[in-house]
Amino acid sequence: MNNLDATDLKILLELVRDPRIQISELGETLGIARNTAQARLKRLQRSGVLDGGGREIDLAAVGYDVVAFVTIEVTHRELDVVIAALRLISQVLEVHEISGRGDLWVRLAATDTHNLQSALRQVVRIKGVIRTETVLALHTHIAYRAEPLLARAAELSSGGRPSRAAAPNHG
Repeated sequence: MNNLDATDLKILLELVRDPRIQISELGETLGIARNTAQARLKRLQRSGVLDGGGREIDLAAVGYDVVAFVTIEVTHRELDVVIAALRLISQVLEVHEISGRGDLWVRLAATDTHNLQSALRQVVRIKGVIRTETVLALHTHIAYRAEPLLARAAELSSGGRPSRAAAPNHG
């Protein structure tokens, strides 16, 4: 863990809850001085815990450095029950209903392989889960991003042609 204390973690939690929160409101919500909130926010940005303008959190920096992708096959009449149960597992970051092999795609974060195993055991115990397949992420080369799509849409909406940087590269 990146030497984060309870106040740092509370700041991160408030940023997740309200990414547009103002520094003064952040300080007031946490019961700390505005200057303290601002200094801690800057430190979190400098250390890499916060990225993307200070609103995206590096989960590895807060101790969750294992990422897994789980494909889940479910009994279709239990799909809503399975999704509701997944929502209660804190390590579940996102859930997508998919086509192809499996029914759900789940991204999990864990502190280590034992923590991952515990989360996976919770998943397989959910009523309606038939089977799972887990793949570990070894390294993230391109993190979730929307900027290239937005840049392309902006160029197209202004009547321009997409630039080479915004156009998809097929070879």
